[in-house]
Amino acid sequence: MKHVLTIAGSDPSGGAGIQADLKTMCALGVYGMTAITALTIQNTREVRGVDAVSPDTVKGQIAAVYDDIRVDAVKIGMVVNAGISATISAELLGRKAKNIVLDPVMVSKSGGRLIDDDAVQETMRLAPAAVVITPNIKEAELLSGMRIVHHGDMETAAKIIQDHGAINILIKGGARETDADDYLLLGKERIWLRSDRVPTKNLHGAGCTLSSAIACFLAKGLKVREAVEAAKDYVHQAIRDSLTVGGGVGPLGHLQALYRRTGEVV
Repeated sequence: MKHVLTIAGSDPSGGAGIQADLKTMCALGVYGMTAITALTIQNTREVRGVDAVSPDTVKGQIAAVYDDIRVDAVKIGMVVNAGISATISAELLGRKAKNIVLDPVMVSKSGGRLIDDDAVQETMRLAPAAVVITPNIKEAELLSGMRIVHHGDMETAAKIIQDHGAINILIKGGARETDADDYLLLGKERIWLRSDRVPTKNLHGAGCTLSSAIACFLAKGLKVREAVEAAKDYVHQAIRDSLTVGGGVGPLGHLQALYRRTGEVV
Protein backbone atom coordinates (compact mmCIF):
# COMPACT_ATOMS: atom_id res chain seq x y z
CA MET A 1 0.00 0.00 0.00
CA LYS A 2 1.23 3.51 -0.83
CA HIS A 3 1.60 6.14 1.90
CA VAL A 4 0.47 9.76 1.46
CA LEU A 5 1.10 12.61 3.90
CA THR A 6 -1.24 15.60 4.04
CA ILE A 7 -0.01 18.84 5.60
CA ALA A 8 -3.08 21.00 6.11
CA GLY A 9 -5.61 22.52 8.50
CA SER A 10 -8.33 20.74 10.42
CA ASP A 11 -12.04 21.30 9.68
CA PRO A 12 -14.32 20.40 12.62
CA SER A 13 -17.31 20.08 10.29
CA GLY A 14 -15.51 17.24 8.49
CA GLY A 15 -15.90 18.50 4.94
CA ALA A 16 -12.54 20.04 4.08
CA GLY A 17 -8.89 20.08 5.14
CA ILE A 18 -7.35 17.12 6.92
CA GLN A 19 -10.71 15.40 7.26
CA ALA A 20 -11.48 15.56 3.53
CA ASP A 21 -7.93 14.45 2.74
CA LEU A 22 -8.14 11.32 4.90
CA LYS A 23 -11.55 10.37 3.50
CA THR A 24 -10.15 10.73 -0.02
CA MET A 25 -7.13 8.59 0.82
CA CYS A 26 -9.35 5.88 2.29
CA ALA A 27 -11.57 5.94 -0.80
CA LEU A 28 -8.57 5.64 -3.14
CA GLY A 29 -6.82 2.88 -1.24
CA VAL A 30 -3.73 4.57 0.18
CA TYR A 31 -2.52 4.92 3.77
CA GLY A 32 -3.07 8.49 4.94
CA MET A 33 -0.90 10.42 7.42
CA THR A 34 -1.26 13.99 8.69
CA ALA A 35 0.62 17.05 9.89
CA ILE A 36 -1.84 19.67 11.11
CA THR A 37 -1.01 23.33 10.44
CA ALA A 38 -4.07 24.97 11.98
CA LEU A 39 -7.26 24.35 13.90
CA THR A 40 -10.04 26.16 12.10
CA ILE A 41 -13.32 27.11 13.71
CA GLN A 42 -15.80 26.58 10.90
CA ASN A 43 -18.93 24.82 9.75
CA THR A 44 -20.81 24.64 6.48
CA ARG A 45 -21.93 28.27 6.85
CA GLU A 46 -18.82 30.21 7.84
CA VAL A 47 -15.25 30.33 9.06
CA ARG A 48 -15.26 31.80 12.57
CA GLY A 49 -11.56 31.61 13.32
CA VAL A 50 -8.18 30.07 12.57
CA ASP A 51 -5.72 29.03 15.29
CA ALA A 52 -2.31 28.38 13.74
CA VAL A 53 -0.10 25.59 15.06
CA SER A 54 3.46 26.67 15.90
CA PRO A 55 6.07 26.12 13.17
CA ASP A 56 8.06 23.88 15.56
CA THR A 57 5.04 21.65 16.08
CA VAL A 58 4.41 21.44 12.33
CA LYS A 59 8.08 20.55 11.82
CA GLY A 60 7.87 17.93 14.56
CA GLN A 61 4.85 16.24 13.00
CA ILE A 62 6.50 16.05 9.57
CA ALA A 63 9.75 14.77 11.05
CA ALA A 64 7.97 12.14 13.15
CA VAL A 65 6.34 10.71 10.03
CA TYR A 66 9.45 10.76 7.85
CA ASP A 67 11.65 9.32 10.59
CA ASP A 68 9.47 6.22 10.76
CA ILE A 69 7.36 5.74 7.64
CA ARG A 70 8.01 5.82 3.87
CA VAL A 71 6.21 8.75 2.24
CA ASP A 72 5.21 8.23 -1.41
CA ALA A 73 3.49 11.58 -1.94
CA VAL A 74 2.73 14.79 -0.05
CA LYS A 75 -0.28 17.08 -0.30
CA ILE A 76 0.19 20.59 1.13
CA GLY A 77 -2.96 22.55 1.91
CA MET A 78 -3.52 25.53 4.20
CA VAL A 79 -0.25 26.92 5.57
CA VAL A 80 -1.77 29.95 7.41
CA ASN A 81 1.37 32.07 7.72
CA ALA A 82 4.87 32.60 6.35
CA GLY A 83 6.57 30.91 9.31
CA ILE A 84 4.69 27.65 8.78
CA SER A 85 5.24 27.80 5.03
CA ALA A 86 9.00 28.31 5.47
CA THR A 87 9.14 25.42 7.93
CA ILE A 88 7.32 23.06 5.57
CA SER A 89 9.55 24.09 2.69
CA ALA A 90 12.76 23.54 4.64
CA GLU A 91 11.63 20.20 6.05
CA LEU A 92 10.43 18.74 2.75
CA LEU A 93 13.33 20.03 0.67
CA GLY A 94 15.79 18.76 3.28
CA ARG A 95 14.23 15.30 3.06
CA LYS A 96 14.02 15.37 -0.75
CA ALA A 97 10.28 14.76 -0.57
CA LYS A 98 8.76 13.39 -3.76
CA ASN A 99 5.40 13.82 -5.48
CA ILE A 100 4.49 17.09 -3.77
CA VAL A 101 1.07 18.52 -4.63
CA LEU A 102 0.70 22.14 -3.50
CA ASP A 103 -2.86 23.36 -2.98
CA PRO A 104 -2.48 27.06 -2.06
CA VAL A 105 -5.56 27.23 0.17
CA MET A 106 -6.35 30.90 0.73
CA VAL A 107 -10.14 31.31 0.64
CA SER A 108 -12.83 28.95 1.94
CA LYS A 109 -15.99 28.03 0.00
CA SER A 110 -17.98 30.19 2.43
CA GLY A 111 -15.74 33.17 1.58
CA GLY A 112 -13.48 33.24 4.66
CA ARG A 113 -9.82 34.19 4.20
CA LEU A 114 -7.58 31.38 5.46
CA ILE A 115 -4.06 32.74 4.98
CA ASP A 116 -2.10 35.83 6.00
CA ASP A 117 -1.03 38.25 3.29
CA ASP A 118 2.71 37.67 4.02
CA ALA A 119 2.23 33.93 3.51
CA VAL A 120 1.22 34.21 -0.15
CA GLN A 121 4.75 34.98 -1.37
CA GLU A 122 6.30 32.47 1.02
CA THR A 123 3.90 29.78 -0.19
CA MET A 124 5.18 30.23 -3.73
CA ARG A 125 8.67 29.28 -2.54
CA LEU A 126 7.28 25.75 -2.38
CA ALA A 127 6.10 25.86 -5.98
CA PRO A 128 9.37 24.81 -7.71
CA ALA A 129 9.50 21.66 -5.56
CA ALA A 130 5.92 20.69 -6.35
CA VAL A 131 4.89 18.30 -9.12
CA VAL A 132 1.78 20.41 -9.58
CA ILE A 133 0.09 23.33 -7.82
CA THR A 134 -3.71 23.53 -7.78
CA PRO A 135 -5.15 27.02 -7.16
CA ASN A 136 -8.81 27.74 -7.69
CA ILE A 137 -9.77 30.89 -9.60
CA LYS A 138 -9.71 33.21 -6.56
CA GLU A 139 -6.33 31.82 -5.49
CA ALA A 140 -4.96 32.06 -9.03
CA GLU A 141 -6.03 35.71 -9.05
CA LEU A 142 -4.05 36.33 -5.85
CA LEU A 143 -0.99 34.49 -7.16
CA SER A 144 -1.03 36.08 -10.63
CA GLY A 145 -2.21 39.55 -9.66
CA MET A 146 -4.89 39.59 -12.37
CA ARG A 147 -8.65 39.19 -12.62
CA ILE A 148 -9.88 35.92 -14.12
CA VAL A 149 -13.17 35.96 -16.02
CA HIS A 150 -12.75 33.98 -19.23
CA HIS A 151 -10.93 30.81 -20.26
CA GLY A 152 -8.23 32.94 -21.82
CA ASP A 153 -7.64 34.62 -18.45
CA MET A 154 -7.04 31.22 -16.87
CA GLU A 155 -4.37 30.49 -19.47
CA THR A 156 -2.68 33.84 -18.92
CA ALA A 157 -2.77 33.51 -15.13
CA ALA A 158 -1.29 30.00 -15.30
CA LYS A 159 1.64 31.31 -17.37
CA ILE A 160 2.27 34.13 -14.86
CA ILE A 161 2.25 31.62 -11.99
CA GLN A 162 4.59 29.36 -13.95
CA ASP A 163 6.97 32.30 -14.42
CA HIS A 164 7.12 32.55 -10.62
CA GLY A 165 8.74 29.12 -10.53
CA ALA A 166 5.96 26.55 -10.70
CA ILE A 167 6.42 23.80 -13.29
CA ASN A 168 2.87 22.48 -13.70
CA ILE A 169 -0.24 24.45 -12.75
CA LEU A 170 -3.84 23.26 -12.56
CA ILE A 171 -6.30 26.14 -12.27
CA LYS A 172 -9.57 24.75 -10.98
CA GLY A 173 -12.63 26.19 -12.69
CA GLY A 174 -15.29 24.90 -10.34
CA ALA A 175 -16.24 28.43 -9.26
CA ARG A 176 -17.30 29.34 -12.80
CA GLU A 177 -21.04 29.65 -13.37
CA THR A 178 -21.17 28.22 -16.90
CA ASP A 179 -18.95 25.15 -16.60
CA ALA A 180 -16.44 23.35 -14.36
CA ASP A 181 -13.56 23.30 -16.86
CA ASP A 182 -10.06 23.06 -15.38
CA TYR A 183 -6.91 24.28 -17.12
CA LEU A 184 -3.65 22.34 -16.80
CA LEU A 185 -0.42 23.97 -17.91
CA LEU A 186 1.89 20.95 -18.04
CA GLY A 187 5.28 22.43 -18.78
CA LYS A 188 4.64 23.96 -22.20
CA GLU A 189 1.63 21.75 -22.92
CA ARG A 190 -1.77 23.43 -22.55
CA ILE A 191 -4.59 21.06 -21.61
CA TRP A 192 -8.26 21.82 -21.02
CA LEU A 193 -10.13 19.30 -18.85
CA ARG A 194 -13.78 19.83 -19.72
CA SER A 195 -16.60 19.15 -17.30
CA ASP A 196 -20.25 20.09 -16.91
CA ARG A 197 -21.38 21.63 -13.65
CA VAL A 198 -23.22 19.34 -11.25
CA PRO A 199 -26.38 21.09 -10.00
CA THR A 200 -25.55 21.24 -6.28
CA LYS A 201 -24.38 23.86 -3.79
CA ASN A 202 -22.59 21.18 -1.76
CA LEU A 203 -18.98 21.70 -2.77
CA HIS A 204 -17.30 22.16 0.62
CA GLY A 205 -13.80 20.68 0.43
CA ALA A 206 -13.80 20.05 -3.33
CA GLY A 207 -10.38 21.65 -3.78
CA CYS A 208 -8.86 19.79 -0.85
CA THR A 209 -10.29 16.57 -2.22
CA LEU A 210 -8.91 17.13 -5.72
CA SER A 211 -5.36 17.87 -4.56
CA SER A 212 -5.40 14.87 -2.21
CA ALA A 213 -6.66 12.62 -4.98
CA ILE A 214 -3.88 13.82 -7.29
CA ALA A 215 -1.33 12.99 -4.59
CA CYS A 216 -2.85 9.52 -4.18
CA PHE A 217 -2.63 8.77 -7.90
CA LEU A 218 0.93 10.14 -8.12
CA ALA A 219 1.87 7.85 -5.22
CA LYS A 220 0.45 4.95 -7.21
CA GLY A 221 2.75 5.76 -10.12
CA LEU A 222 0.53 7.69 -12.53
CA LYS A 223 2.03 10.49 -14.60
CA VAL A 224 0.91 14.06 -13.83
CA ARG A 225 -1.76 14.32 -16.53
CA GLU A 226 -3.11 10.83 -15.75
CA ALA A 227 -3.19 11.62 -12.03
CA VAL A 228 -5.02 14.90 -12.60
CA GLU A 229 -7.58 13.30 -14.92
CA ALA A 230 -8.20 10.38 -12.56
CA ALA A 231 -8.54 12.78 -9.61
CA LYS A 232 -10.98 14.97 -11.53
CA ASP A 233 -13.13 11.91 -12.31
CA TYR A 234 -13.16 10.94 -8.64
CA VAL A 235 -14.10 14.44 -7.50
CA HIS A 236 -16.82 14.75 -10.15
CA GLN A 237 -18.48 11.59 -8.81
CA ALA A 238 -18.01 12.71 -5.20
CA ILE A 239 -19.78 15.97 -6.08
CA ARG A 240 -22.63 13.97 -7.62
CA ASP A 241 -22.75 12.07 -4.32
CA SER A 242 -22.51 15.24 -2.22
CA LEU A 243 -24.34 15.41 1.09
CA THR A 244 -26.74 17.94 2.55
CA VAL A 245 -25.10 18.35 5.93
CA GLY A 246 -25.68 21.55 7.88
CA GLY A 247 -27.34 24.67 6.61
CA GLY A 248 -24.65 26.00 4.30
CA VAL A 249 -22.30 24.51 1.71
CA GLY A 250 -22.39 20.76 2.33
CA PRO A 251 -19.52 18.28 1.86
CA LEU A 252 -18.70 15.89 -0.95
CA GLY A 253 -19.67 12.22 -0.73
CA HIS A 254 -16.09 10.96 -0.49
CA LEU A 255 -16.99 7.41 0.52
CA GLN A 256 -20.41 6.98 -1.06
CA ALA A 257 -19.16 4.51 -3.69
CA LEU A 258 -17.79 2.34 -0.87
CA TYR A 259 -21.05 2.60 1.03
CA ARG A 260 -22.97 1.47 -2.05
CA ARG A 261 -20.72 -1.56 -2.43
CA THR A 262 -21.20 -2.56 1.18
CA GLY A 263 -24.97 -2.08 1.04
CA GLU A 264 -25.10 0.90 3.39
CA VAL A 265 -27.87 3.43 2.88
CA VAL A 266 -26.69 6.37 0.75
